[in-house]
Amino acid sequence: MSKFVHLHNHSHYSLLDGACRVEQLIEAAVKCDMPAIALTDHGNMFGAIEFYKKALKAGLRPIIGVEAYVAPGSRKEKKATKSNVSDTSYHLVLLAKNLEGYRNLMRLVSIGYIEGFYYKPRIDKEVLQKYHEGLIALSACLKGEVPHALLNRGYEVAKKIALEYREIFGDDYYIEIQNHGIEEENKARQGLIELSRELSIPLVATNDIHYLKREDYQPHDVLICIQTGKDRNDPNRLRYNTDQIYFKTEQEMQKAFAEFPEALRITEEIASKCHLLLNFDEKHLPKFHIPAEERVQTLDEYLEKIVYEGARQRFGEITQEVEARLQHELNIIKKMGYAGYFLIVMDFVQYARQNKIPVGPGRGSAAGSLVSYCLGITNINPLEYGLIFERFLNPERVTMPDIDIDFCYERREEIIDYVKRKYGEKNVTQIITFGTMAARAVIRDVGRVLNIRYSDVDRIAKMIPPSPNMTLEKALELVPELKKLVEENETYQQLLQYSKVLEGLARHASTHAAGVVITPDELTNYTPLYKSPQGEITTQYDMKALEDIGVLKMDFLGLRTLTVIDKTIRNLAQKGIHIDIDKIPLDDPETYEIFANGETVGIFQFESSGMREYLRKLKPQCLEDLIAMNALYRPGPMEWIDDFIQRKHGQKKIEYLHPALEPILRETYGIIVYQEQVMRIASELAGFSMGKADLLRRAMGKKIPQLMAEQRNLFVEGCRKR
Repeated sequence: MSKFVHLHNHSHYSLLDGACRVEQLIEAAVKCDMPAIALTDHGNMFGAIEFYKKALKAGLRPIIGVEAYVAPGSRKEKKATKSNVSDTSYHLVLLAKNLEGYRNLMRLVSIGYIEGFYYKPRIDKEVLQKYHEGLIALSACLKGEVPHALLNRGYEVAKKIALEYREIFGDDYYIEIQNHGIEEENKARQGLIELSRELSIPLVATNDIHYLKREDYQPHDVLICIQTGKDRNDPNRLRYNTDQIYFKTEQEMQKAFAEFPEALRITEEIASKCHLLLNFDEKHLPKFHIPAEERVQTLDEYLEKIVYEGARQRFGEITQEVEARLQHELNIIKKMGYAGYFLIVMDFVQYARQNKIPVGPGRGSAAGSLVSYCLGITNINPLEYGLIFERFLNPERVTMPDIDIDFCYERREEIIDYVKRKYGEKNVTQIITFGTMAARAVIRDVGRVLNIRYSDVDRIAKMIPPSPNMTLEKALELVPELKKLVEENETYQQLLQYSKVLEGLARHASTHAAGVVITPDELTNYTPLYKSPQGEITTQYDMKALEDIGVLKMDFLGLRTLTVIDKTIRNLAQKGIHIDIDKIPLDDPETYEIFANGETVGIFQFESSGMREYLRKLKPQCLEDLIAMNALYRPGPMEWIDDFIQRKHGQKKIEYLHPALEPILRETYGIIVYQEQVMRIASELAGFSMGKADLLRRAMGKKIPQLMAEQRNLFVEGCRKR
């Protein structure tokens, strides 16, 4: 086992500066037999949860940290010294020792964006004093306040600053030394060693990792040009004057710090101080308050009461089928502890309807819930369409339910404002998302930096198939012309080589189009916050990370179609024509004739030229035809559309691989169109419970080979037993 641990590392979440993916850092640490690894991105914790989970899975101790920006004075003072932007902040590496340190780190990086942002998200010594508990501090690189003072303001000033940090962090403050072959670094190192001896502050050796391998220096240089908008030939551009900021082995670090074995050894000691345990099994739902006039004690009782009230409004008489389904769903909801979730969603949907904000009838798997239908969350009766509750809420896969709600595009913000008023301004915000450098985009970015003619770059980019999840490697396999073109031209080889290193890295942060998170108390107890250049405040954790930490996330989708429908109905009302959109007939022949003629420009999900062509072939006559076409018209199932149409019109024989499939696939002419059909097949043929059938469905949807193979074996085994 290695005695050295890398404590100063940047992933691609140090946007357009780090050229390492999180998993690459982890794989490198495992390969070097290191016991732990830290993540210290610039001023943010974007990748913290992804890093923590992947490191644990790989058998490493994850150390969540950040390379923070510290203002020279107050974080609220926003002016450059002598017109020099680089003097507006210094670097400081912070590492979380425990849960308290992790929470303080979240608070600090949030303050950096929301209160201290000036070129960079800055904190100051005032907030460090307030939120230092549970944190380890390293003096950072040449841009750290102590080394910067040594080089520019003298030893005594640097000493005073080092003492200030030790006053804040005590024995958890370390003087950091680096050796990247930079002349200024060598000068600063002598002063840092002297400070360490005089003040008895331990030295720690780090490598300021920005990329994985030494040869990645060139692609990283290109990345810096992409960040600054410069081309590579610009003599005045920002550049790193070293090729040493890569993931070095323990032996390479021993060679670089031969005179400082203790500074290497102490990295393991620092890592052993860090034992952060995050609980991903706990769910953090905001508290829903039962109205005072209700005579029930628990959320489960209140949910059941209003669900049955809603059922009577929906159905009049509650039949045996409705009763059985409601009890089945309510039992699962109670067992999983999600009554509050349904009540919260019901509440803001009710608010929308009461305030005449158009709401969609239902989207995604939530339409499979009869409870949602009875609460007025959806307007689709799942019994009528054979929808399965376990696809929405699976008792055998404990994850938070996910209800996506469509609202009028122009009034979506009103719903978010209502939720903020109801649950607290500091407990509700929108969710971050990251744009990445996909195959075509990275070619264009790198081509610009390398000064390759635009027409040549455009030609290469357009040769890359526009398929989802397309990579440069796949494109070279699939397009022989592209491979030949690259092989015959050295400039293009360099373009592809650099692009492959940068492909898939995060390029920018933005606000998710629909995602909103609601927490039981202040957001910064659960997620750090980010402020965009446009002033929008979002989480620093993306949808996946928020799901992992167990907070409530919602998709409030702004749908223009709802806005168009609403305005149309209002205009018709002015002409004396009154329409209730929830009660329009679903069997109108003239409407189906419009679809059959392909006259569907402007109709949501039916307006593309390809879809209109298929509608002309299909000649839909009922809603089920339109539902099937909508389900089939996407990558993968599209290859079955012609087969489906021919079977419907009797031009091709309808066949079933097994007689037991006929009742399940009859409505779709023997073709598996819906995910519910996959679940029913697993249940009927292999004896799966609906919960296990949902696991099979998810495995197919995610296309993970290992998971698919596991589920296939279970399915085949189940079929044999039947």
